Amino acid sequence: MSKQIIYVVSDSIGETAELVVKAAISQFQTSSNDLRRIPFIEDKAMLLEVIHLAKLNNGLIVFTLVIPEMRHFLLEEAKREKVEAVDIIGPLIDKLQQATGLKPLCEPGNVRKLDEDYFKKVEAIEFAVKYDDGRDPRGIMRADIVLIGVSRTSKTPLSQYLAHKRLKVANVPIVPEVDPPEELFKVQPSRCFGLKISPDKLNDIRKERLKALGLNDEASYANIERIKEELEYFEKIATRIGCKVIDVSNKAVEETANVIQNIYQSNHT
Repeated sequence: MSKQIIYVVSDSIGETAELVVKAAISQFQTSSNDLRRIPFIEDKAMLLEVIHLAKLNNGLIVFTLVIPEMRHFLLEEAKREKVEAVDIIGPLIDKLQQATGLKPLCEPGNVRKLDEDYFKKVEAIEFAVKYDDGRDPRGIMRADIVLIGVSRTSKTPLSQYLAHKRLKVANVPIVPEVDPPEELFKVQPSRCFGLKISPDKLNDIRKERLKALGLNDEASYANIERIKEELEYFEKIATRIGCKVIDVSNKAVEETANVIQNIYQSNHT
């Protein structure tokens, strides 16, 4: 392959087009190609300038433009000037539109937005794992949402579910014998949610948990009086914080998560 100048043109940052060009070049035993990325194309004047450069240097234009008018303009002008231009994404968008019957958004940079969304989700999931079950109270002040409750009130699954909604969640168990971390009383009450449950429901859940572990379900962990004592202590802590308390006795994790997310968004948007 002889020396070839390739103009990589995009209405976004041009990463997609450049990766495709590099993948194509890798099929040839050469390193003599000159890639010149021209990102953030905003108007036809910029396209005309690129076409002029390509013609002057006998170059090739490879582009990803999502706005149909800009795509068609570049192809027509390049053809008129006898400049080779390769549309990477346009034909596929057209085929998808025909196949689905949906109208494309025609918004530059959406792949990058999707990537950012993905990494925010991963970050939130890692946060939920790191600050699960009160492991590190420093996470309380950094969290979007803090969950408190006695053992077996679905704090962990709720944290993970909300993390998939890109919310950073820390959860803290409330136990009568252990003083809650001081950070819990410094966090905004609107960011904190208490999870309460009926004593009988919690008793059943804990007994089943003990059986699953092969332990005696008569242990104090599943004793109804002990449970009532824990819930009473939890109520005192929740009142002191001034946080919203949600009864999870008959709610699925998804239901509780939706309630929390809606309240949080209404308070913080």
